[in-house]
Amino acid sequence: MSSITKGPKFKLSRRLGLNVCGHPKAMNRAGKGTARSDKKLSPYGQQLLEKQRLRAYYGISEKQMRIYMKKAQNSKETTGNAVIKTLECRLDNLVYRMGLANSIRQARQMVGHGNIHVNGRKVDIPSFIVSVGDEISLREKYRTNPLFKANFEAASLSEYPYLTKDQANFSAVLSRMPERDEVPIEINDALVVEFYSKSSL
Repeated sequence: MSSITKGPKFKLSRRLGLNVCGHPKAMNRAGKGTARSDKKLSPYGQQLLEKQRLRAYYGISEKQMRIYMKKAQNSKETTGNAVIKTLECRLDNLVYRMGLANSIRQARQMVGHGNIHVNGRKVDIPSFIVSVGDEISLREKYRTNPLFKANFEAASLSEYPYLTKDQANFSAVLSRMPERDEVPIEINDALVVEFYSKSSL
């Protein structure tokens, strides 16, 4: 697995010139000239950087990214919108958006350990794509866990219009597909699409 998915998240954010891990202190030590975006990049370099940023936001491998791009190219929507909507509906990402975890990496671990249910059934595949109407919930035995509880309660301030949260039951429903402008990531979708349009998927 590449450093995009495995490396120290603060260092990665500084290298990419963008807070891809969501931590408020991630960019504190970012000095001018340390990020790739501070350098003059060729058109290909700009496309590559945006692709790396998108992968880093969701913590996915290059192989996974190519699979998502290929599916997005076959959708009725614009490719950029389609791929970001799909990534946003990954189970690990929605567990993070709900506030059960403080990072996608932690959310992935929770899913992998069987701590998350979808529609009342355990799902331990982080890349599982949640459908509209599906309910995501924390396994009941872990609802008193101080870490999970603190994360979930703190996240009540961060609401996403496509998620309907139930604070009392540590759950949320994907009430509709997210719109592109509701997804809180700073990515130039067109550059990512251009990058993959020049390589065979």
